[in-house]
Amino acid sequence: MGEAAASVTLVILGATGDLTRRLLVPAIYRLSALGRLPAGMTVVGYAMEAWDTAQFRQHLEDSLRQFVPGFDPAVWQQLAPRVQYRAGDLTPPRLAALAPLLPGPAAFYLALPPQLFAQAAEGLGAAGLADEAHGWRRLVVEKPFGWDLASAEALRVALHRRWQERQVFRIDHFLGKETSQNLLLFRLANRFLEPAWNAAYIRQVQITVAETLGVEGRWRYYDRAGALRDMLQNHLLQLFALVAMEPPARWDADLLHAHKAEVLEAVRAIPAGEVDRFAARGQYGAGRIGETAVPAYRAEPHIPPDSRTETFAAVKLYVDTGRWRGVPFYLRSGKRLTADYWEVAIEFRTVSPPLFGQPLRNWLVFHMRPGEDIDLLTWAKHPGLEPVPRPVVLSAPYKRAGEVEYSAYEQLLLDLLAGERAYFPRFDEVEAAWRILSPVLEAWQTGAPEIYPAGSAGPAAQDRILDPGHAWRPLGGA
Repeated sequence: MGEAAASVTLVILGATGDLTRRLLVPAIYRLSALGRLPAGMTVVGYAMEAWDTAQFRQHLEDSLRQFVPGFDPAVWQQLAPRVQYRAGDLTPPRLAALAPLLPGPAAFYLALPPQLFAQAAEGLGAAGLADEAHGWRRLVVEKPFGWDLASAEALRVALHRRWQERQVFRIDHFLGKETSQNLLLFRLANRFLEPAWNAAYIRQVQITVAETLGVEGRWRYYDRAGALRDMLQNHLLQLFALVAMEPPARWDADLLHAHKAEVLEAVRAIPAGEVDRFAARGQYGAGRIGETAVPAYRAEPHIPPDSRTETFAAVKLYVDTGRWRGVPFYLRSGKRLTADYWEVAIEFRTVSPPLFGQPLRNWLVFHMRPGEDIDLLTWAKHPGLEPVPRPVVLSAPYKRAGEVEYSAYEQLLLDLLAGERAYFPRFDEVEAAWRILSPVLEAWQTGAPEIYPAGSAGPAAQDRILDPGHAWRPLGGA
């Protein structure tokens, strides 16, 4: 990671909103506590509320006390003087008033509703704030990067009207997670994997992000988006790309982006008339999470009683390259499922012919939640007189005692300040992902998702997309 400029300014547009108080400011606070912020860095909050800096600082302190376990007032007392606030809208004249606060390099974080991204980027550019005469300028955009392929392309055109692509940093917090980055490094750093990382040795890949949570107050966004847009188009397809991409010749952000875009472009198109063979959807009904009864999605506050939004989505993808031809990649994510469980699991082909009476499955599993480790399911001899195999799991925990781990937003903020673009998706990756899912989005404009009980493994329809002989791994990894 490179070093950030000492006098950098981080401007947060939408600084009084939920993203800022729940994720951004806690990340800034912890980086300050760890001594990782540039010495001269300042934070400028910008929003519509007619507050002064003292009110904004109090708002942030209240949020930190709520969301940061073990909040230390001494850390905040050191950080607070570096925080300022300005009130204003997204018009160029109001945004131009920020210029005196930006003596050098600056990053503009759009912690705004997605429908305002283009307006904010245009306003900042028209105000002259994208100009790099006094240091670099960067624009940070949160997902969703559009709602479909057409809107993603329109957003890219709008951003590029005032900002160069090298200045645009698209945040996908899954790529900031330590375990996502470990997946890529483990794959690329261990030479013994490369000969087996192909269709000759790998039978299937499953990527699962299962949550017990419901919409949790995100109803306004979520009922419009659904699981396919919220999770698969960005987070899961990025994990897929890390597994399936070709190894780059060297560690370089542009090469990583190019190889991810290349494999996303190589995904076989889902036939418009056969979407049911490649995609499944569901919506949670009433049920129980542990001992707690929970309502159906349509009974959640503010959700229309006839909503057709999917809370579970699964797709099957094939990659038409020599490395992966014929290997199915299964991606699924859902809410109100039986467990909080995230994993990337690779199944290897069995020994042929089977020497011990039945096929013995080998899995390489990257656990992301609740544990963070790598498991390799192998087989060894059971003690005794006969050659009877038994499963043996070789497990490597990701983190050792005493090691400092950074949250996704902490990692990505440091990368942003240092100009490290490796874990920020490029526009061609985003648009390729939308292109993959366009037939599914189109097909799901009609019909309705299958209702599944809250606390279950999801809709039965997900089994329909599996190739013969394949089965979903249990949620919980058993």
